[in-house]
Amino acid sequence: MGIAVSGGPDSLALLLLAHAARPDAVCAATVDHGLRAESAGEAVQVARICAERGIAHEVLTITVAEGNVQSQAREARYGALSEWMRRREVAALATAHHADDQAETLLMRLNRASGVAGLAGVRERGFVPAEGDAQLLIRPLLGWRKAELADVVAQAGLEPADDPSNRNQAYDRVRMRQALAQVDWLDVHALAASAQYLAEADTALEWAAEREYGARVQREGLGMTYRPAAPRAIALRVVARIVEEIDGSAPRGSAVARLFDSLLARQPAMLGDVMARPMPGGWAFSRAPKRRAI
Repeated sequence: MGIAVSGGPDSLALLLLAHAARPDAVCAATVDHGLRAESAGEAVQVARICAERGIAHEVLTITVAEGNVQSQAREARYGALSEWMRRREVAALATAHHADDQAETLLMRLNRASGVAGLAGVRERGFVPAEGDAQLLIRPLLGWRKAELADVVAQAGLEPADDPSNRNQAYDRVRMRQALAQVDWLDVHALAASAQYLAEADTALEWAAEREYGARVQREGLGMTYRPAAPRAIALRVVARIVEEIDGSAPRGSAVARLFDSLLARQPAMLGDVMARPMPGGWAFSRAPKRRAI
């Protein structure tokens, strides 16, 4: 099993717990994003901790593209970890997401009026979000609190890395984390459990949408038709899939909802390059004709 270890308290605790449980079946990788001057030294510190315990470790140095720094860093990080897994023949990658992460994500997305898929949070099992073969991703610490993980590291006599971005209020997650720390009536474990229940509901909706798609969607020429028979939450997912297949990119949920409401009102509408129009018994979708250059 491979462990993604940044050097912070959460991932160090995961490394220590995994090594205690299966000392001969753990290897680790640290991704150096090069975004902070201290990151190279933190990677060296993780390498030393691993060497002291006989854990195979590798530093993966990456370059983060311009744009949304957090998003680009995440994409580059998982790409590097995926390549490392293939090279080292690692069967599964473990990350240190915990109950506080789940609670923060749930509250942040509630504040943005997210639907079930957005509120679901992360699952205990999934796949590494990178191109190539599906690689197992596990999150074994979703039942742990952040403070409990910090205690594991402290009891081992280790000093975790301190990333100042975790205190930068420019990030939504940091502001939510600080707000949660100021209230004692919220039950973080209960919030994390709710996120898990929503994940199960999301899986059920996806299962139903797959069947609705297979039974009610047809390809006709260069377009597609849909004769909806399912409740709104399921039909929305079917429409989103149709738009993605025609347009080539996943649409935003709010845009799909507006398109859906227009079709319910028997009004034609556009989403991206997809034209949707009502027809007897359902809706027709096709790529809009290209506009002529003037």
